[in-house]
Amino acid sequence: MGGPEHSLTAPTAQNGGHHTPDGNAAPPSLALARHLAAMRQRAGLVLRAEYLRPALLPPFALLGLYCLGGLLRVPQHLPDNARLVLLAAWLGLCGWRLRAGLRGIAHPTPAAINRRIEQASGLTNAPLSTLADRPAPSPDARTALLWQAHQQRVLASLGRLRAGWPHLLPHSRAGQAAGATLLAALVVAGVLAGSSAPGRILAAFIPGRDDPDVPLPRVEAWITTPSYTPNAPVFLKTDASGTSSPAGTAPSPQVPQGSHLTVIVSGIATAPVLRGGGGLVLDRTQVQQLDAQSWRLNATLAHGGTVRLAGRGRTLAFWPVNVLPDAEPEVKWGPRPGAPKGEWRTRLPYEASHAYGLSSLDMEMRLAHPARGMDDRRVLSLPVPLAGHQHAVKGVLTPDLSEDPWAGMDVTGTIVAQSLSGRRARSAPATFTLGARVFHSPLARAILDVRRRFALGQESRADTASDLETLGDTPGPIRDHSGMALNLAAVIAMLDNSRTDAHTAWVGATNMLWDLALDIEDRRDGDDASAQASLDVRAAQAAVAQQLAKLRTSGTQTQDAKAELDTRLQALRDAISRKMQALANAAIRNHTAIPDLPGFSAAGDKAFSRLMKQLQSDAANGHSEDALKRLQDMENATERMRNATPQDLAALARQMVAQQKAQEQMAAARDLTARQTGLLDHAQSRLDERLRAQARRQNDLADDGDGEASNYTSMPTSELLRQLGLPVPQDADQANAPPAPPPPMPDPAKAEAQASARRGERATQHALERATEELQNEFKDLTGKAPAAFDDARTHMREARKALTDGDDATAATAEEKALEALRKGRQQMSDAMKGNGQNSTPSFLPSFGSPSEDSSSGSGSSEQGENGSGQPSDETDGANDRDDASARRDPLGRKLGEGRDQSPDDSTHIPDTVTRQRAREIEQELRRRDSDRTRPQQELDYLDRLLKPF
Repeated sequence: MGGPEHSLTAPTAQNGGHHTPDGNAAPPSLALARHLAAMRQRAGLVLRAEYLRPALLPPFALLGLYCLGGLLRVPQHLPDNARLVLLAAWLGLCGWRLRAGLRGIAHPTPAAINRRIEQASGLTNAPLSTLADRPAPSPDARTALLWQAHQQRVLASLGRLRAGWPHLLPHSRAGQAAGATLLAALVVAGVLAGSSAPGRILAAFIPGRDDPDVPLPRVEAWITTPSYTPNAPVFLKTDASGTSSPAGTAPSPQVPQGSHLTVIVSGIATAPVLRGGGGLVLDRTQVQQLDAQSWRLNATLAHGGTVRLAGRGRTLAFWPVNVLPDAEPEVKWGPRPGAPKGEWRTRLPYEASHAYGLSSLDMEMRLAHPARGMDDRRVLSLPVPLAGHQHAVKGVLTPDLSEDPWAGMDVTGTIVAQSLSGRRARSAPATFTLGARVFHSPLARAILDVRRRFALGQESRADTASDLETLGDTPGPIRDHSGMALNLAAVIAMLDNSRTDAHTAWVGATNMLWDLALDIEDRRDGDDASAQASLDVRAAQAAVAQQLAKLRTSGTQTQDAKAELDTRLQALRDAISRKMQALANAAIRNHTAIPDLPGFSAAGDKAFSRLMKQLQSDAANGHSEDALKRLQDMENATERMRNATPQDLAALARQMVAQQKAQEQMAAARDLTARQTGLLDHAQSRLDERLRAQARRQNDLADDGDGEASNYTSMPTSELLRQLGLPVPQDADQANAPPAPPPPMPDPAKAEAQASARRGERATQHALERATEELQNEFKDLTGKAPAAFDDARTHMREARKALTDGDDATAATAEEKALEALRKGRQQMSDAMKGNGQNSTPSFLPSFGSPSEDSSSGSGSSEQGENGSGQPSDETDGANDRDDASARRDPLGRKLGEGRDQSPDDSTHIPDTVTRQRAREIEQELRRRDSDRTRPQQELDYLDRLLKPF
């Protein structure tokens, strides 16, 4: 093909064809030559396609037959292995037939290319062959020029050339019919298959893939949240079309991070797979075959997105899942951590929370400003007790860290919280001071200074032993007391012994030196009994704390454990009793004024005994945290006793005197209230008797009449208002009012008895008024505050006295009831004033025995407890006793009878009997009837309108 193209263009290039005057070739001839060359290339391609037709038609026919079988789902009915063999054999046959056909293909010749162009372009006389011809050998120049001119004319006469389209159909009619039949069958089968046609063809060519017409396998899927969450499993639903959604209304379930996805697929021969999309991450995916047609898939959800379940080339299900990240716990310090001024306990407030619960909470403390030579690697760790797996905790720990070598130094604390999901978080650091005990003995402070330097690594063991030997030779309690000298010698020997390892020496020396310093401090006044009692108290408290920790750790309340706790509590009670006796003896030696020393001891015994009972009850009921707080309160009280001075005992004496006076005044106030209640009962009894007599008389009048008139129709308006206790206007009685019925004739003896009773009650009321005034003045002298309610009480007492003089029991009862209410308010004001002044509080050396507070380092309790410091019953306790005594003297309506006692504020309201209530209703109905009678004077009607308007 390259030869003719060269022979066509060569003459033009050598001779120039038609030349222009300047020697250039003519452009039209060159364009025709290029067009002919391009057409020959196209014709070559067409011929090659026609030459490939015999080789490609048989393989394509075989592939068409296989596709037809796929559309008819013939291969899909075979097992996967058989389908693989059939596909391999069929493709092998197609390949063999293609190779055989390609082996005999020839390349198109230039002559064939020219003939193809001539036939497609409709050229006659083979003009392209003329362009390829050559003149006879050795032509002369004239003949050559003529030949070239001839070729130029032939080239110019070619016109538009074409290569045509390749003929790919079979030449024979049988072949054409077979091809048309196969194509029609494919079209019909594709139309019948519809949208499933591509899937069927792919399934036919891919073994292990199902076509869309195969029923989907059964899918069961659910998401199990982690064990630390309370959420129920989330079940996922799959419909028949393969689209999936979670069961319920929410299209995208929200599950915590780390949830487990479980999928059960039934009715599928090969293992399905789980894939994540949209950012979803699946961790630890596992596939387990349950039987020949069932599979179990497990995966852990790490991030949200879409879960896609695929099997045998199809999407079996997909679910959008929103995975909530597992956040770190929130933890921080509370306000004002550290030891309050003058306290030896360290206040450690904390707050922590996590959505799924907390597993542990620890406080880590390090030295804030370590000096040169100090070991800055030490960490003081303090676990925070958690009741179960709480989602949010907030509280205050008040541990006694005064024994730690860092006591009194600044530390930097961090709270470390760990959630049930394993996430950890640290709070922002806080710098505060650890609590430290106050030591007054110079020798004790010197020993503690040596102990601190050794514990913090500022001194070696040898230097520490040398310093302790020097302190042992110093004149003082160590040389005077053989036990202290032996303890100090034991510490020095431990430090000098090279066979004792560093940790044992560190722990033993620091503990023994601390006990030695406490013993020296206790003996600074030369009181061996008090020092020994303090030592016994500390040992007993440590034993109780150890037993409580054991009960808390085991979580069981066995009989032996309870008995052991009782034994240790009894030992603590005895030790505290000896300590209080030692304090009392010291007070006698120091001539401290304590007017009621036995009362002080009894108060201490009662306070500590009650606190121990509550501690024992908390421990028996499994409330170990409350029991530890009770013990902590007890430790605070014993520490205050240990540091007691003669001045403290003198202050205690003044406090006890003030308490005794306050209790006497509270008892006087209770007596006033009880006597005022008796006066009210007497007046109420006479009033009720009178009202019942009037009711009987009016009922008799109503029975004698026509039955239509009201019992109060004939009574003047002023009398009706007076019986209701309302103010009576001067013009309330009108001339047109019907006359009142004549009053009944009183019994002279009974009237004289009532008059005598009123005279006696008037004298009693006057005495109560004077007593109230005296009590108010005495209380003001004691506390500096006068209860204002006592002024109101005396005013109402005077009103009651005047009403008794006038023989008006109704007015007297009303005034006495107001006086009684004012007395109750005055008692409450007295109680509040004593609480504010500390007069009714527990003595400073005794523990409070209320509910354990959040901060166990608080001081003494308040008067709201059942007993006060002096061992006398409080006002509330006596009130309870009064209520018990008065409960048996009540009428069926609960109203007090006879000489009542003081009641609670809720019982202060007088409860009228049935007759009184019925009389009040009848009087109110009569007033309304008169208000509706518009014939009455306008002034009376206006007053009745104003009177009845609020009702």
